Amino acid sequence: MNFLQNSISDIRLSVFLLSLILVASAVTKSTASGYDDKKPITAEDLWNLKRVTTGDASPNGDQIIYQVTGYDIETNESSTNLYVRSLENGKEKQFTSQNADRQPAWSPDGTQIAFVSGRDDGPAQLYLIPADGGEAIKKTDLPVAVSAPKWFPDGKHIAFSANVLPGYDGDFEKLEEMIKEQDDSKVSAKVTENRIYRHWDRWLTDGRYPRIFKLNTETGEITDLMPGSKRYFAMMGSPQYDISPDGSEIAVSANSNPPPYEYLNYDIFLVPTDGSGELENITEHNPANDVSPVYSPDGNTLLYGKQRRTDFYADRTRLVFYDRSTGDREVIEKVVHEGIDLSPSNFIWSKDNREIHFTAQDRGKTSLFSYEIRNDRVREIYRGGTNTGAILTGDQLVFVHRSLKQAPELFRIQTNGRRLSQLTTLNDSIMDNIALGRVENVTYKGANDEDIQMYVVYPPDFDEDKEWPLLVQIHGGPHGIFGDDFHFRWNAQLFASPGYVVAMPNFHGSSSFGQEFTESIHGAHSELPYRDIMKATDYLEERDYIDPERTAAAGGSYGGYMVSWIAGHTDRYQALINHAGVYNIMTQFAADVTYHRKAAYSGSPWEDPDSMQQWNPALYAENFETPMLILHGELDYRVPLTHALEVYGVYKGMGLDARLVYYPDENHWILSPQNSIHWFGEFHSWLERYLGAGPDKTD
Repeated sequence: MNFLQNSISDIRLSVFLLSLILVASAVTKSTASGYDDKKPITAEDLWNLKRVTTGDASPNGDQIIYQVTGYDIETNESSTNLYVRSLENGKEKQFTSQNADRQPAWSPDGTQIAFVSGRDDGPAQLYLIPADGGEAIKKTDLPVAVSAPKWFPDGKHIAFSANVLPGYDGDFEKLEEMIKEQDDSKVSAKVTENRIYRHWDRWLTDGRYPRIFKLNTETGEITDLMPGSKRYFAMMGSPQYDISPDGSEIAVSANSNPPPYEYLNYDIFLVPTDGSGELENITEHNPANDVSPVYSPDGNTLLYGKQRRTDFYADRTRLVFYDRSTGDREVIEKVVHEGIDLSPSNFIWSKDNREIHFTAQDRGKTSLFSYEIRNDRVREIYRGGTNTGAILTGDQLVFVHRSLKQAPELFRIQTNGRRLSQLTTLNDSIMDNIALGRVENVTYKGANDEDIQMYVVYPPDFDEDKEWPLLVQIHGGPHGIFGDDFHFRWNAQLFASPGYVVAMPNFHGSSSFGQEFTESIHGAHSELPYRDIMKATDYLEERDYIDPERTAAAGGSYGGYMVSWIAGHTDRYQALINHAGVYNIMTQFAADVTYHRKAAYSGSPWEDPDSMQQWNPALYAENFETPMLILHGELDYRVPLTHALEVYGVYKGMGLDARLVYYPDENHWILSPQNSIHWFGEFHSWLERYLGAGPDKTD
């Protein structure tokens, strides 16, 4: 890939200079339009913003501890520290300063805080620090990283997760030797007979599996609670587990299917905390996923989420109440609000055991709800923007709130839906100087004359008496949404800032509009979404301020798949942008997860291949005409790099305009500051080349 790396090095400076010109032009327009010297948002602004994550509340409910991550563009590195805030007087202080501290957990008696840190330059370890401040004490020194600490009710033990080689037999010195032997081996081969053998950006052939451990904080003794286990937990994010109020068991969501892993089936396992390792699978009867176990405060009930389908990753989650004494289950088949069957997540029990607070996508937003158990009734706590990571403190929920016009900050609200207030102002100093564009939430008639919700984001200096270029965005998934969200990788305000009207339709297949709508594209991945996207374009082109001769479509992942589909089915756009997109359905059987593909594509290479191929963009290459920008990362195992190389090779073979931007150290997402800034520069320069920017092509 040296030729690709050299090519990118050659263009980096020119693209950077061009992006500066675009930003300078946009700033001039914004100032001239009377925005009080505010400027349009830039990619650099995005990386100078802080990213906040909820952590934990003190036992008495008067304080919270949370983590804040910042980035240094010059060094291309991040730093994460912990902060403590009083909910009574609003006083706040930075609690740690080592730039590598995260996942805080308050002790039951309120005197100590456990957290995970990589401050010693080795694998992240578990630390304890007095809750009123002081020196942190390192409590583990393992050859592997630890994560997800939770206190036992007795306040003397802490559970955590770590990936180990099963043959270490509880001897961490032996584990260290085994890891060193792996690292020192001169054999680079990765060998497997499993169907799932890599995930996202890592190979699974090193033989490591996650387990839950128990640390005695007084003696330092560490107990493997799952000896011999070879079960994957959540592949992305933290493991989903909870400790019973009496401390006798842990409930964890873990894969129950053995190798060769035809598919991963997450079940709920009960793990005794005495170290016996006698796990009990309480959801063996359900072939689909069971997730997110949480014990009720009185210890009588275990709540978890349940899916029913094994061929559809976006199957909605049902609430299941498991009686610990009898083993009986009550399954809530539908949690309905405003006619939408919700898919709850982030379950939180009320202190009186009567309600479940949760978040759920709902009509293009992610809202806060409560489910009243006795009345079988859903109550909306807060709708607006995107709300995540909720924690309960007293009668309040603290959560991260963000929207298309709000950078992420901590907010709080009473569980009855009253007294919403903002807690942090981490990003005000930057956002106060940025001119953001107006956001419009519209509904139009899409495929089959059904209502389609769409966000439209306007440039900050928008004047409806002029004509503007249109950028139609296509979200990934396909079972996801363009939410009312301040996104750091796919930021609508940043796409609009140089002078584009940005359309974000939530086409058929999008989540948050009910299960039937989400399932509607299963087996025909491009049919209804394509029609929705065309009708979204029609809808906006009918407005006098849109220039129909200056339109583009862009998407990532599934959105990139639709970009290639569009290239083979219409020439109405002047430019296309394809990030990490599926191009050849056959090639997608090289992805990390393939067991949903047959159902999603209504066929496979070995069964009904003709049915599958009718949805393959690669078979419509003869119709390609529109210039395409193609961006992709080498470490992308979800949509392998060969998709980008294929579509680029076809374009160049046909003598068409195309540009390939390849990142050898990025995965499905562009995650480092400088690469991200470069990515946005490439994105905007491609639009500038074919559409111009702002209301006048010649500006």
